[in-house]
Amino acid sequence: MLAPGPFVASQIRPGDPYELSNGHAILSPPTGQRGGKANLLGGQTLETDPEVDSAGVDVGVSPRPKELRAPDLAIGNVADEPGWASSAPPLAVEYADVGQDEGELQAKILELFENGTRILWVVRLVGERRVEIYEPGKRMRVAKAGSQLLAPGILANPVPVEAMWDRAASHEATLRNLLNRKGYANLEAVKAEGREEGREEGREEGRDEGREDGARALRQALATVFTARGLAPRPADLARIAAERDLAKLGKWVALAATATSVSAVLAPKAKRARK
Repeated sequence: MLAPGPFVASQIRPGDPYELSNGHAILSPPTGQRGGKANLLGGQTLETDPEVDSAGVDVGVSPRPKELRAPDLAIGNVADEPGWASSAPPLAVEYADVGQDEGELQAKILELFENGTRILWVVRLVGERRVEIYEPGKRMRVAKAGSQLLAPGILANPVPVEAMWDRAASHEATLRNLLNRKGYANLEAVKAEGREEGREEGREEGRDEGREDGARALRQALATVFTARGLAPRPADLARIAAERDLAKLGKWVALAATATSVSAVLAPKAKRARK
């Protein structure tokens, strides 16, 4: 492997089960059921983070002709176009299940770091489930269930370790992320806004009903005064009175009707002439 191999990335087609290291082909077989399920859940959790603008699964990274690596999950630097990425994602995730070649995994981690990856998580599915945290120049750390994963400058939210493989934990983290993208801190904030909107609608409906009840009472009072004074509104007058919603105007009409000699004097009173 120290001497360059004969292959270049352009010879590998999307979907071929190979990666390249220094021109040497490395078999990358299909993922098993457990690994495939975990891949989907972890990818969902990370891709929905408010700070993430792109992510992909098994995205080929080829900064040089004889190199081609494809992390299980690539967070960032994934363009919506064909071909291999020219630089590694800032956050990469590898899932390690039965049959994992540890030497090859460590070589892959180093090559991704050389090409720009800042943080790499290895999700261990064999034995006690856990996540190994790798960063250039730092010792590997282990995060177990119950703790959280951080990726400053890449992810906005901490990631519960279990969300990298557990369906319920992934769904909960994904929901939080999606709500954050819409400006809500959590589901309780959405519920609180809904309750407040409901109360405001109720208050507005109450105000509308109150105004309508007042208008109805004033119209009835106006009809009573007209009847008592022997005034007969025409159909057009009745339509105008029924359409009026202004309580102040209706109240004015009732007051005028008490002394007016005609309906028109109530509904269209003439302005008093100014005294000379």
